Amino acid sequence: MLTNTYLVGSGRVQDFFDKLKGGQAPEQFTTQLLKDWGFSSSNDRAYIPLLKALGFLSPDGKPTSRYHSYRDHSRSKKVMAEALREAYADIFLIKEIPSAADRGAILGKFKSYHNTTDNVASLMTKTFLALCELADFKDGTIDKREAAPQPVAVTEDRTTPPIHHGSPKAPPGLHYNIQIHLPATKDVEVYNAIFKSLREHLYDH
Repeated sequence: MLTNTYLVGSGRVQDFFDKLKGGQAPEQFTTQLLKDWGFSSSNDRAYIPLLKALGFLSPDGKPTSRYHSYRDHSRSKKVMAEALREAYADIFLIKEIPSAADRGAILGKFKSYHNTTDNVASLMTKTFLALCELADFKDGTIDKREAAPQPVAVTEDRTTPPIHHGSPKAPPGLHYNIQIHLPATKDVEVYNAIFKSLREHLYDH
């Protein structure tokens, strides 16, 4: 995905998004609000489709949850980074953290993807890079391999059920698994003596 929205003049991007963070979210974002914020030029109307492309506004111009999240100053840079990764996904295939140093590659991508002129591709590039200045692509990232729970091997002995020690001094959840190797004998009394001893030492305490 690669949005084709852009600003003719991107020099006031920081000022615009500062206004967005500082003001109360409107029920619907309108050109009148732009004028109230001091963005009265006809070119400034491009901020509305740009906000929609970034997921800050719904198609009918209503602020989304992302708009409200961005107003939290402690989260705004991460919210912008998330929005840019979605709206400009194809750029991030070129560079994980794009910057002005990648301007040539970014401009070329806009030009080929949208089959547009150098001038328009340049405006798209300037808009994107200006937005990148408001984003934090590093802070708070998590290595998914480290975050994923590691599998735990569980073995179960189905042939010899565990014998639970009933002592109140035993740590909670501690079980004993006792295996008895009986001697090879035909004398039943030998077995009786073994099991009697087990009962006296394990169950009767």
